[in-house]
Amino acid sequence: MGKIGVLLVNLGTPDSPSNSDVYKYLIEFLTDKRVMDFGWLKRNLLVRGIIVPARYKHSAKTYRAIWDKDRGSPLLFHTEDLGKKVQSILGDKYVVEIAMRYQNPSIESALKKLQAQLVSEIIVLPLFPQYSSACNGSIIQKVQEITNKWLTLPKLTYINHFYDNKLFIDAIVENARQFNLNDYDHIIFSYHGLPLRHLLNGDITGTHCKADKTCCNTITEINQNCYRTQCFQTTKLVAEQLGLSSDKYTNTFQSRLGKEIWIEPYSVDVIPALAKQGKRKLLVFSPAFVADCLETLFEISVEYQELFEEHGGHSVQLVPSLNSNQTWVNAVADIVMKNQSEK
Repeated sequence: MGKIGVLLVNLGTPDSPSNSDVYKYLIEFLTDKRVMDFGWLKRNLLVRGIIVPARYKHSAKTYRAIWDKDRGSPLLFHTEDLGKKVQSILGDKYVVEIAMRYQNPSIESALKKLQAQLVSEIIVLPLFPQYSSACNGSIIQKVQEITNKWLTLPKLTYINHFYDNKLFIDAIVENARQFNLNDYDHIIFSYHGLPLRHLLNGDITGTHCKADKTCCNTITEINQNCYRTQCFQTTKLVAEQLGLSSDKYTNTFQSRLGKEIWIEPYSVDVIPALAKQGKRKLLVFSPAFVADCLETLFEISVEYQELFEEHGGHSVQLVPSLNSNQTWVNAVADIVMKNQSEK
C-alpha cells in the first residue's frame, strides 16, 4: 500500500504585509461564502465595495507590526515548523504537507504534492480545534472541490474538530505553567467570534440554539457540533486541569466585524468591565488559535492592552499559542494516527 498523506491546513496569511498583498488576501478570505454567508451579489458588493476598501490599509499596518523580518508571517512559519516536527514523529510511512485556506501555500498545491507521492489515503486536519463552518467547513469543502476533479481518488478522511483531545488540552496547560496564575486578577479565554446567525443556522432542530443563556454550558446530542459549546468545553477541560474556580475566568469572543450580533460576550466589553471592577492584571488564553497570528500578537497583545489601560487596568498578558510546542506536535500526531484507516 502507498504512504498516508497528511494535510495540515491553517486559515491563511498575506504573502507580504504590503497594501496590495493584504488587499488580495482579504478579498479571497471575505468572498468565501462560508465566511460571508450571503448571496453572491450582496457578498461581493459588501466585500469589494465597502469592507475591504475601508479596511485593507489599516490591516496592512497591523500585519507590518507583527511581521518577522527574517521569517515573515508568524502564522505561516509556525505552521511550517509544526509540519516538519509532525513529519519527524510520524516517520517515512507518512507524507505531511501544510497549506493555507487562503493564499499560499494553497490547498491545491499541497494536494498535488500528496498526489504525486501516490498516497493511498489523505487525512485532512483543519488546524481549528472547535468546528465552525467558516473555518473547518470551508477547508473541507475546498478539498472536496479540488479532489472531485481527480480521476482516481485516495481515501479521504476529514477531522472536524479536536477540542477534547487530551494531548491538545495538555499542551495548553503546559503553556500556562510558565505563568504564576495567582499573580493575575482574572483569566480570559478569548475565542474567535462568529456572527450569531452561523450558530442559529447550524441548529438544524431549530429548537436549541439560544434557547436560554445556559444552552452552551453542557454538551448534548443537539449541540455537540456547536462552535460556542465546543469553546466552552475547551475552557472547562483546561480549567479543570489548572484547578481554576469558575469565578476566576471568563469566556469571551473577539474579532467582531460590523454591527450585527455576534457570539457573546464580546472581549471588547468584558475587558473594560474587568478594569472598572478593579482588576489590574489579566492573563489571556486564545484556545481557538493554535499558532500565533494577527489575532493574538496584535489584537490581544496590543489592542486589548490599550483598551484595558484606557479603563484603569495595568497589564494584559497573552499565553502564547501552541505554535510548535512538542506536546502539541505529539497531539497532532496522535490525532492523525487515531483517524487513519490503515492501522
